[in-house]
Formats: sequence, C-alpha cells, structure tokens
Amino acid sequence: MHAPVDLEQLAYKSERAAGRRLERAHGLSSEAALRQVLEASAGPAGLDALVAQRLALHDARLERDAARDAARDALRAAARARRAAIHEGRPTAWRAWFDGSARPNPGRCGIGAVLKGPDGVAAELSLDAGYGNSSEAEYRALVAVLEAAIEHGADELTIYGDSRVVIDDVNGPDALAAPSLAAYRATVLRLAARVKHLSLRWVPRHKNLEADALSQRASDRITSLESHAIDID
Repeated sequence: MHAPVDLEQLAYKSERAAGRRLERAHGLSSEAALRQVLEASAGPAGLDALVAQRLALHDARLERDAARDAARDALRAAARARRAAIHEGRPTAWRAWFDGSARPNPGRCGIGAVLKGPDGVAAELSLDAGYGNSSEAEYRALVAVLEAAIEHGADELTIYGDSRVVIDDVNGPDALAAPSLAAYRATVLRLAARVKHLSLRWVPRHKNLEADALSQRASDRITSLESHAIDID
C-alpha cells in the first residue's frame, strides 16, 4: 500500500466491534486487532485488495452524492428563476392577500383573505376552516381567495401571502413539492388555470396585516364558540 489508509474508516461496524473484542482478549493495539479482522474479511485476495475495493465504493458513493446535490441545486435554481419571473411585470387590476392559522398547531383552523378589484374591496373572508396544521390552514385560505376571485371574474390577479411554505410549494417544480400538501397544491393549480394571468408572491407578515387580522378573527370566533359550548354542557 503506497499511501496511509485509515482502516477504522473503511471497516464496517461489525468489523470494528470484532476488532475491539480481539483487542481486549489478546492485548493487541487497536490498529493491530482491526488489521487482523480485516485480513480475515479479505481472505485470499489480501488486505490491499479489500482496501482498494472499499476505497472505490467510497469514491463512487461520493460521486453519487455530488450528482444528487447538483441536481437538487439545479432544481432550486430553476425554482428561484421561476419565482423571479412570476414576480416581474406590471401591477394587476385584481389583488388578493391570504392568511391562515391553527390553534394549537395542529388544531382548529381560521382563514382570512382580502380581494381587491378595480373598484375597491370586492370581498373579505374570515372563516372556520376545520382541523389541520398551519400550512394546511394557509393553503385553505389560498384556495378560498382563488375561488372568490374566480367568482368575481378576475382575469389578471396577484395574490400575496406570508407563508413561504405555501408560496414556494405552489411556485416550485413538481419534484420539490411537499407530498403531504399535494392535494392542496393540485387544487390551487387547477383553480389557477382558470385565471388568465396569475402571480403568487411572498410578502413579510407586516405587509399582510388585513388577511392576518381576518384569520385571527376567525380563530377567536371558533375559540369563543367552543368555550360557550363547554359552558352549556
């Protein structure tokens, strides 16, 4: 062997355990004990051949990992480019904001949304949205405001939300979509196809205060009703 090799790194877990047992039983150094174990694993081919084989497997694994990471980075870059392209362009006549909350998380969901058209506020939503987690609540709010926009005939629409999970899930490539949210994503994409020009953009929470207040109002109303029902019982 022409270069020093860390046998500890190349050995399997069972071989390292066998080396430790041999070390204790015969008073060998850890390196000598592990070498004996690996020589036994190598058999007639010899330790050099075993080391070469495992180094080759290690290199192949590193190459696979690098290729996987490069593919993932490419998908993410494509998603960023897609989001950037979606966010460009002139302001649309119709705009909407959505938000959702779960108390606790998961728990009862409240959703809020605001839809504004060319003539001012067209709709406000503050609704009980059943049981789920915060991402499901956000998705249900997005679905609700999309349905409202379609009812009002919005053909050019920009929707704003402060949930990166939902915004990135909808705008991103299929390969990176969250499996647990697949049904919601499919519903949003089906509804989005009915709007001629649609842009979905992330905004920080302080720029989504109307929708947030409506979702919190819905959650407060749910909590109040549940408390009242308990008092009656």
